[in-house]
Amino acid sequence: MTRLSSPHSRSQTSWPALSGLVLAMITASLGMSIVTVALPALTERFDEPVSTVQWALLAYMLVMTVAIVGAGRLGDMLGRRHLLIAGVCVFTLGATLSALAPSIGVLIAARAIQGTGAAFLVALTMAVAREAIPEQRTGLAMGLLGASSAIGTALGPSAGGLLIAGFGWQAIFIVMIPLGVLTALLLHKGLPREQAAASAQSSRVLQYDWLGTLVLAATLAAFSLAMTNGGPQAFGLMAVALLAAFLFLAIERRSPSSLIPVTALGDATLIRSFLMNFLVAIVMMATLVVGPFFLIDGLGLGAAAMGIVMSTGPIVSVLTGIPAGKLTDRFGANIMTVVGLAQMLLGALGLVVLPAHFGLPGYVVAATLMPPGYQAFLAANNARVMNHAAPSERGLISGLLNLSRNLGLLTGTALMTFVFVAARGPAATQDTVRAAFQTTFGLAALMVAAATGLAVFALVSKSSSDRYRPVS
Repeated sequence: MTRLSSPHSRSQTSWPALSGLVLAMITASLGMSIVTVALPALTERFDEPVSTVQWALLAYMLVMTVAIVGAGRLGDMLGRRHLLIAGVCVFTLGATLSALAPSIGVLIAARAIQGTGAAFLVALTMAVAREAIPEQRTGLAMGLLGASSAIGTALGPSAGGLLIAGFGWQAIFIVMIPLGVLTALLLHKGLPREQAAASAQSSRVLQYDWLGTLVLAATLAAFSLAMTNGGPQAFGLMAVALLAAFLFLAIERRSPSSLIPVTALGDATLIRSFLMNFLVAIVMMATLVVGPFFLIDGLGLGAAAMGIVMSTGPIVSVLTGIPAGKLTDRFGANIMTVVGLAQMLLGALGLVVLPAHFGLPGYVVAATLMPPGYQAFLAANNARVMNHAAPSERGLISGLLNLSRNLGLLTGTALMTFVFVAARGPAATQDTVRAAFQTTFGLAALMVAAATGLAVFALVSKSSSDRYRPVS
């Protein structure tokens, strides 16, 4: 296990704490990815259509997205350590209820509970890690957590398939119970206790911006449902999301204890980082949702060969997360953000050009360029944001950072699938599929180019070195 230490300090992050934080990231991503392969088994077990069963996955994603900002803010107010541990316990409870679910409705509700716990895991893990380590090792910590998330994503489909084949669908939830228990024990043992009076915590709960949280939840829920449902109703949901967003901003400007301080909403460095995170997440999701169609319908691969090719991305992500963090610590977050995005841009352009001329080898070369660039961007961007954030609001900023990523993933699923299908047309021939793939990743390249422009501007202006000043 990598130890995070400072040459200027004798203290080191204890291995139980570091192991617990790593397991928290693995567990949260595993909770999402492992269910993807269970949808056929759940369809058969509950005798429900795929459109209903898929909510076992969507409920987790949507609730985690909606709750993530509030989870980060509550951690700042009430103490990140015990709320992180509480989040692990809620996640584990959701897994237990999922394994025992007698109907699809109960399973969806249990997955929503699990998603609530995952929101605390994702929002607070980075904030706790930043609190526990010296600033000059932030890049390594973010790279390690990024690699941990990639491990959970990569393990999910393969481990889930083996568990379902050997023990049934309940096994994918049962396996997360001991993982959750172990994570909670490691965090309880390794993280230093926070001193806070019960009366002070009660006062902070009363001061919490509950109205702003509810309106933000409505905004995010409407946006997420618009992205996942599609169809004519998506326009109505987007209108609701837009109105709710304006109402949320009005509430935040007048609230004495706002959920998101106005200074954070107007901080150029944070907004730039969140926007880059959003755009990059859209592009990475495009490789996951459009890639299989291209490999099967455009290159003629079978399902097994497609799975092998698609697994290379997560494997490369796992291997490059920690080196990306070390490079961030050595060369600086601004430089490595540009380097990571430039490599992603090269990969996106490669996906437009290389498969058309070299087929499968061209696809593999271009697709393999994307994950190292993505890991470099994640480590650098996360390190810059967490170092930029005020200590009293690191949970909130971490929640917003992860929110921008989750919204990008949801948007990428809907937008890039729509672009691909529209460009392909009704006739799914090899030629139309290849042309649609080029169109989709041409758009992806434009998005990465826009993100790269923002990163270059930050590097040249050096505005991201200015500290964010909280209002509280």
